[in-house]
This record gives sequence, structure tokens and C-alpha cells, in this order.
Amino acid sequence: MEVKQTGIEGLVEIIPAVYHDNRGWFYEFYREDNFAKAGIPYKFLQENRSFSKKGVVRGLHMQLAPHAQAKLVTALSGKVLDVVVDLRKGSKTFGQVYYCLLESEKCNMLMVPEGFAHGFAALEDSVFFYKCSNIYNRESENGIRWNDPELKIDWQVKEPNVSDKDQVLPTLEELLRNSVISR
Repeated sequence: MEVKQTGIEGLVEIIPAVYHDNRGWFYEFYREDNFAKAGIPYKFLQENRSFSKKGVVRGLHMQLAPHAQAKLVTALSGKVLDVVVDLRKGSKTFGQVYYCLLESEKCNMLMVPEGFAHGFAALEDSVFFYKCSNIYNRESENGIRWNDPELKIDWQVKEPNVSDKDQVLPTLEELLRNSVISR
């Protein structure tokens, strides 16, 4: 597998070796020893899968400490624009937005460390899969509004279909002002 650095500490794109023959293809999605050798230390406790129609925007979601989650994310079918925002206290890239195109045909993944807000836009009908380093905890759930004016995220979707819940998430500025997170 190839581990591609993104310029944000701990955030890496993973491109697995895919083996093709006349029957189809095979790849190892996750192998703990290979991830450890690549400096990815997480153990995963929960797996999730969702289907999103083209134009759906989900996020930006995060779990606050002590229930923060690292996520290994991919598109099992279709194509999604994965979007993360670094919210780690003291990070030199705090508030930086990173985009990664996840394509089922490419089988690429993004390793999102704890302390990031995460979301994605379905550029096609897509099945999204992710492994989490911690169990979901409703009381620790938080996020940033998908259309935060400070972040200016280009979701690459003309008419985003966003849940009512995601429409009312706070902005980054509101999270800072209310001391939910800090720089």
C-alpha cells in the first residue's frame, strides 16, 4: 500500500495494492500490522456504512473528548468528495480544510485522526464505509455547519441535500466563542 502525506500531521491518504485478474480484483482494506508499520496506530472499535444519493452532503461531524474518534474512510461504490477540518488544540494547521476525492474504482482511503470534523459530498450515488477508533457517544456528538462562511468549503454540489440536523450545527466561530473547542 502507498501512504500519501497530505501536509497535515496524521492525515494521510492510503492507496492499497489492488490485484486484478480475469476473475476481478482483490485488495486488503485493513491489516493492522501494515498500518502500524506505516505509523497509523489506531485500533478500530466500530464500523459504519451509509448510502447517499448524488448531491447529499453529510457533515461536518465530530465526537468530542473523551469519545473522540479517528476514522478510516472510503467509498465502497461511487465517488465522494471527503472534507475534513483540523480542530486539534495547538495544531499548526488548526482550521485548515482538506479535500480528498474518494473513488470506489481507485479503492483509496483517508485516515482521519481524532480532533478533526469530517463530512463528505456524494458526487454520485455512493456507499460510504468507515472504521472508527471509538464507539459513538451521543452526548459527545458535535460538528460544524456545512456552509460555515469562514471555512468557505466548495462541496462541488450544485444543490446540496443536507439533513435538518446538519443545517443547524454551529459555525467554527461559535464553537470557539462557546469554548467547545479551542485553538
